[in-house]
Amino acid sequence: MSKTTIPGRQTGKTRPRILVVDDSITMRLFYRSVLEAAGFHVDEAANGLEGYERILTHDFDLLIVDVNMPKMDGYTMIRAIRGEAAVRHVPAVFVSTEADESDAALAYEAGANLYLVKPVVPVELTEVARLMTGVGAA
Repeated sequence: MSKTTIPGRQTGKTRPRILVVDDSITMRLFYRSVLEAAGFHVDEAANGLEGYERILTHDFDLLIVDVNMPKMDGYTMIRAIRGEAAVRHVPAVFVSTEADESDAALAYEAGANLYLVKPVVPVELTEVARLMTGVGAA
């Protein structure tokens, strides 16, 4: 887990770091707003290539990934991450408008831990983030 201290909590406590990878700034802002309000530290990447580079150079506890993005799609990014021993353990949640079972199957084949279809309600997003990072309920 990262070393970001939660304001107002005991020293030594850390808040999980989440990397949101989505080409839509609106979606990134939505995820940031919801997850930071729940106590998570949120970083962003605007495409799969940027997300791949960030996870190789920073510590994250969870990835929230869109499927369709420029430069590198979500499937390719997660396959690449699962091939890197140092970061392959980081859970990945796909959130996409693609609602076919075949899309979810492709995500799981690439290495996703969970596949959600947009729109995702804030409570569900928060619960998933807590579950995947091992944080208890608020």
